[in-house]
Amino acid sequence: MSCGHDDYEELLECAKVGLPVRDFTLEVYDPAEGGFGEVSLADLKKQGKWTILVFYPADFTFVCPTELADLAERHADLVKLGAEVLSVSTDTKFVHMAWKNDERLLQNVRFKMAADPNGEVSRYFDVWDPASGLDLRGTFIINPEGVLVASEVNFYNVGRNADELVRKMKANVYLKDHPAEACPAKWEPGKKTLTPSEKLVGKVADALDM
Repeated sequence: MSCGHDDYEELLECAKVGLPVRDFTLEVYDPAEGGFGEVSLADLKKQGKWTILVFYPADFTFVCPTELADLAERHADLVKLGAEVLSVSTDTKFVHMAWKNDERLLQNVRFKMAADPNGEVSRYFDVWDPASGLDLRGTFIINPEGVLVASEVNFYNVGRNADELVRKMKANVYLKDHPAEACPAKWEPGKKTLTPSEKLVGKVADALDM
Protein backbone atom coordinates (compact mmCIF):
# COMPACT_ATOMS: atom_id res chain seq x y z
CA MET A 1 0.00 0.00 0.00
CA SER A 2 1.78 3.13 -1.13
CA CYS A 3 1.12 6.50 -2.65
CA GLY A 4 3.61 9.06 -3.83
CA HIS A 5 4.29 11.78 -6.33
CA ASP A 6 7.15 10.22 -8.27
CA ASP A 7 4.84 9.46 -11.16
CA TYR A 8 1.20 9.78 -12.13
CA GLU A 9 0.42 6.09 -11.67
CA GLU A 10 1.54 6.21 -8.03
CA LEU A 11 -0.57 9.31 -7.41
CA LEU A 12 -3.63 7.43 -8.68
CA GLU A 13 -3.08 4.84 -5.94
CA CYS A 14 -3.97 7.35 -3.21
CA ALA A 15 -7.28 7.16 -1.39
CA LYS A 16 -9.95 9.11 -3.29
CA VAL A 17 -13.21 10.62 -2.06
CA GLY A 18 -16.14 8.57 -3.34
CA LEU A 19 -14.12 5.37 -3.79
CA PRO A 20 -13.54 2.34 -1.53
CA VAL A 21 -10.54 2.54 0.79
CA ARG A 22 -7.99 -0.28 0.83
CA ASP A 23 -7.82 -2.29 4.00
CA PHE A 24 -5.17 -1.25 6.49
CA THR A 25 -4.07 -2.27 9.98
CA LEU A 26 -2.49 0.06 12.53
CA GLU A 27 -0.92 -0.58 15.90
CA VAL A 28 -2.52 1.62 18.57
CA TYR A 29 -2.12 2.82 22.10
CA ASP A 30 -5.57 2.69 23.71
CA PRO A 31 -5.81 5.25 26.55
CA ALA A 32 -9.18 3.89 27.66
CA GLU A 33 -7.70 0.43 28.22
CA GLY A 34 -4.20 1.56 29.10
CA GLY A 35 -2.54 -0.86 26.69
CA PHE A 36 -1.55 -1.61 23.12
CA GLY A 37 -3.49 -3.28 20.33
CA GLU A 38 -4.31 -3.23 16.63
CA VAL A 39 -7.15 -1.77 14.59
CA SER A 40 -8.02 -2.75 11.03
CA LEU A 41 -10.47 -1.17 8.62
CA ALA A 42 -11.79 -4.65 7.79
CA ASP A 43 -12.79 -5.24 11.42
CA LEU A 44 -14.44 -1.83 11.72
CA LYS A 45 -16.46 -2.53 8.56
CA LYS A 46 -17.59 -5.86 9.99
CA GLN A 47 -18.77 -3.98 13.08
CA GLY A 48 -20.73 -1.54 10.90
CA LYS A 49 -18.71 1.42 12.15
CA TRP A 50 -17.73 4.65 10.50
CA THR A 51 -13.98 5.29 10.64
CA ILE A 52 -12.52 8.73 11.32
CA LEU A 53 -8.78 9.16 10.79
CA VAL A 54 -7.17 12.29 12.23
CA PHE A 55 -3.57 12.56 11.03
CA TYR A 56 -1.24 15.06 12.73
CA PRO A 57 2.50 15.87 12.46
CA ALA A 58 4.04 14.54 15.67
CA ASP A 59 3.77 13.87 19.38
CA PHE A 60 5.41 16.31 21.81
CA THR A 61 4.76 19.26 19.50
CA PHE A 62 2.64 22.37 19.91
CA VAL A 63 -0.55 22.68 17.85
CA CYS A 64 -1.10 18.91 17.93
CA PRO A 65 -2.08 18.55 21.62
CA THR A 66 -4.59 21.38 21.25
CA GLU A 67 -6.21 19.53 18.34
CA LEU A 68 -6.37 16.21 20.16
CA ALA A 69 -7.78 17.91 23.27
CA ASP A 70 -10.45 19.55 21.11
CA LEU A 71 -11.22 16.19 19.48
CA ALA A 72 -11.48 14.58 22.92
CA GLU A 73 -14.22 17.05 23.86
CA ARG A 74 -16.36 15.84 20.94
CA HIS A 75 -15.30 12.19 20.99
CA ALA A 76 -18.45 11.00 22.75
CA ASP A 77 -20.62 12.72 20.12
CA LEU A 78 -18.73 10.97 17.32
CA VAL A 79 -19.06 7.60 19.06
CA LYS A 80 -22.82 8.14 19.36
CA LEU A 81 -22.89 8.63 15.59
CA GLY A 82 -21.32 5.19 15.16
CA ALA A 83 -17.72 6.22 14.58
CA GLU A 84 -14.38 4.80 15.65
CA VAL A 85 -11.96 7.72 15.99
CA LEU A 86 -8.23 7.17 15.43
CA SER A 87 -5.58 9.83 15.76
CA VAL A 88 -2.59 8.94 13.58
CA SER A 89 1.02 10.07 13.35
CA THR A 90 4.35 8.54 12.37
CA ASP A 91 5.32 8.19 16.04
CA THR A 92 5.37 4.72 17.59
CA LYS A 93 2.73 3.45 20.00
CA PHE A 94 5.29 3.78 22.80
CA VAL A 95 5.76 7.48 22.13
CA HIS A 96 1.99 7.90 22.02
CA MET A 97 1.77 6.39 25.49
CA ALA A 98 4.52 8.60 26.87
CA TRP A 99 2.98 11.73 25.34
CA LYS A 100 -0.49 10.90 26.64
CA ASN A 101 0.91 10.44 30.14
CA ASP A 102 3.05 13.61 30.06
CA GLU A 103 0.87 16.22 28.34
CA ARG A 104 -1.95 17.57 30.53
CA LEU A 105 -3.92 18.67 27.47
CA LEU A 106 -4.37 15.00 26.62
CA GLN A 107 -5.78 13.92 29.97
CA ASN A 108 -9.30 13.44 28.54
CA VAL A 109 -8.24 11.58 25.38
CA ARG A 110 -10.04 8.23 25.14
CA PHE A 111 -9.79 7.54 21.40
CA LYS A 112 -7.13 5.16 20.13
CA MET A 113 -3.80 6.70 19.11
CA ALA A 114 -2.53 4.91 16.00
CA ALA A 115 1.10 4.49 14.97
CA ASP A 116 2.26 4.65 11.35
CA PRO A 117 6.06 4.80 11.77
CA ASN A 118 6.87 3.71 8.21
CA GLY A 119 4.33 6.16 6.76
CA GLU A 120 2.56 3.48 4.72
CA VAL A 121 -1.00 4.49 5.61
CA SER A 122 -0.05 8.17 5.61
CA ARG A 123 1.24 7.86 2.07
CA TYR A 124 -1.94 6.14 0.96
CA PHE A 125 -4.01 9.05 2.28
CA ASP A 126 -1.51 11.48 0.71
CA VAL A 127 -0.70 13.34 3.93
CA TRP A 128 2.89 12.17 4.34
CA ASP A 129 5.44 14.93 3.74
CA PRO A 130 8.68 13.41 2.37
CA ALA A 131 10.63 16.57 3.19
CA SER A 132 10.00 16.21 6.92
CA GLY A 133 8.88 12.60 7.30
CA LEU A 134 5.82 13.92 9.15
CA ASP A 135 2.09 13.96 8.41
CA LEU A 136 0.07 16.98 7.43
CA ARG A 137 -3.15 17.64 9.34
CA GLY A 138 -5.51 15.35 7.44
CA THR A 139 -9.01 14.33 8.50
CA PHE A 140 -10.83 11.52 6.69
CA ILE A 141 -14.28 9.98 7.15
CA ILE A 142 -14.87 6.44 5.87
CA ASN A 143 -18.41 5.06 5.85
CA PRO A 144 -19.36 1.56 7.11
CA GLU A 145 -19.04 0.18 3.57
CA GLY A 146 -15.44 1.39 3.41
CA VAL A 147 -16.00 4.33 1.05
CA LEU A 148 -14.13 7.58 1.69
CA VAL A 149 -16.81 10.27 1.99
CA ALA A 150 -14.88 13.27 3.36
CA SER A 151 -11.31 14.57 3.21
CA GLU A 152 -9.68 17.68 4.67
CA VAL A 153 -5.96 18.48 4.73
CA ASN A 154 -4.34 21.45 6.46
CA PHE A 155 -0.70 22.51 6.56
CA TYR A 156 1.30 22.24 9.78
CA ASN A 157 0.47 25.66 11.19
CA VAL A 158 -3.37 25.61 11.10
CA GLY A 159 -5.31 23.61 13.68
CA ARG A 160 -8.71 22.07 13.01
CA ASN A 161 -12.13 22.41 14.66
CA ALA A 162 -13.77 19.24 15.99
CA ASP A 163 -17.19 20.94 15.95
CA GLU A 164 -17.07 20.98 12.16
CA LEU A 165 -16.02 17.34 12.10
CA VAL A 166 -19.09 16.44 14.16
CA ARG A 167 -21.30 18.50 11.83
CA LYS A 168 -19.92 16.71 8.78
CA MET A 169 -20.40 13.34 10.45
CA LYS A 170 -24.05 14.17 11.23
CA ALA A 171 -24.59 15.14 7.61
CA ASN A 172 -22.94 11.99 6.26
CA VAL A 173 -24.89 9.75 8.63
CA TYR A 174 -28.14 11.42 7.53
CA LEU A 175 -27.28 11.10 3.85
CA LYS A 176 -26.46 7.43 4.19
CA ASP A 177 -30.14 6.85 4.97
CA HIS A 178 -31.37 9.55 2.55
CA PRO A 179 -29.13 9.16 -0.54
CA ALA A 180 -31.44 11.16 -2.83
CA GLU A 181 -30.97 14.30 -0.72
CA ALA A 182 -28.10 16.77 -0.28
CA CYS A 183 -27.12 18.90 2.71
CA PRO A 184 -26.52 22.61 2.08
CA ALA A 185 -23.87 24.74 3.76
CA LYS A 186 -23.93 24.78 7.57
CA TRP A 187 -26.59 22.04 7.60
CA GLU A 188 -27.51 20.64 11.00
CA PRO A 189 -30.06 17.93 11.84
CA GLY A 190 -33.59 19.35 11.68
CA LYS A 191 -32.74 21.88 8.97
CA LYS A 192 -33.95 21.59 5.40
CA THR A 193 -32.11 19.47 2.88
CA LEU A 194 -32.17 19.67 -0.91
CA THR A 195 -33.46 17.08 -3.37
CA PRO A 196 -31.61 17.72 -6.65
CA SER A 197 -33.78 17.68 -9.77
CA GLU A 198 -34.57 19.84 -12.79
CA LYS A 199 -37.20 21.62 -10.64
CA LEU A 200 -34.49 22.82 -8.27
CA VAL A 201 -32.28 24.48 -10.89
CA GLY A 202 -32.16 28.20 -10.13
CA LYS A 203 -34.68 27.75 -7.29
CA VAL A 204 -32.46 26.78 -4.35
CA ALA A 205 -33.32 29.92 -2.37
CA ASP A 206 -37.04 29.14 -2.73
CA ALA A 207 -36.50 25.54 -1.60
CA LEU A 208 -34.69 26.75 1.51
CA ASP A 209 -37.17 29.63 2.11
CA MET A 210 -34.36 32.17 1.88
